[in-house]
Amino acid sequence: MEAQYQLALITGGSSGIGLALARHLVQDGTSVCLLARDKKKLRAAKKELADQWSQKDQSVDILSCDITDYPALSKTLNAWTKRRGSPDLLINSAGVTYPGYFQDLDLGIFRQMMDGNFFGTLHTIKCLLPTMIERGSGTVVNISSQAGFVGVFGYSAYGASKYAVRGLSDVLRAEMKPLGIQVSVVFPPDTQTPQLDFEAPLKPPETKAIAGSAKVLSADQVAQSILKGVRKGKYVIIPGLEGKLFYRLTGLLGNFTYPIMDWLVRSSQKKS
Repeated sequence: MEAQYQLALITGGSSGIGLALARHLVQDGTSVCLLARDKKKLRAAKKELADQWSQKDQSVDILSCDITDYPALSKTLNAWTKRRGSPDLLINSAGVTYPGYFQDLDLGIFRQMMDGNFFGTLHTIKCLLPTMIERGSGTVVNISSQAGFVGVFGYSAYGASKYAVRGLSDVLRAEMKPLGIQVSVVFPPDTQTPQLDFEAPLKPPETKAIAGSAKVLSADQVAQSILKGVRKGKYVIIPGLEGKLFYRLTGLLGNFTYPIMDWLVRSSQKKS
């Protein structure tokens, strides 16, 4: 059976959700390119994926590059596309997180979140979208967060950057649809990845209490949900039943969401 996508580029593809997405795509016959900074992790990921090919003519490429450095990224991707051609699927999975009380977060953290989560996403799209437009087809998947549709206590820097990803995706969806380009935005919940382990000791007690009531999904569960939604042509993709209910509830409640979040914060503060 022919793969739905012939060539996919995944940022943050050396671990977490990005690597889980790559596994499923490779197993379905798609050639993939993993883009991340850590060469050692990239080589390990390539070795793992090479054992899961389902087609003889498949390929797994790795690119070590910093998505926040647009000139370097543009040069790297231009060289790769000249060799492989333009991908028909771009997944922006690379991201960083750093929770904490607003007053305790250094200004540099806010810039780091915007650089990694928003501008990194923007940079890869700016590099690869023109060839999709020229071809008249392609799919762009941007991974935001549930902190990208509701303000979560402790995520002032991270949440702002993920809201920005949502805003960019909303506009791109409208502009690209007439040009034959599909855009999807993903709002995953807490997912068991290296990023989740990194942020755990940094979370304020209120954030831990609020997040602790929700189910943590595996990277594989999230990846399956993303690919299922993308193949159905969905714009908004929300892995997990709890996330879907939360998204719809915030839409129905509107401004009443704020007193509910305030109540959750007060309850967590009383317990701590």
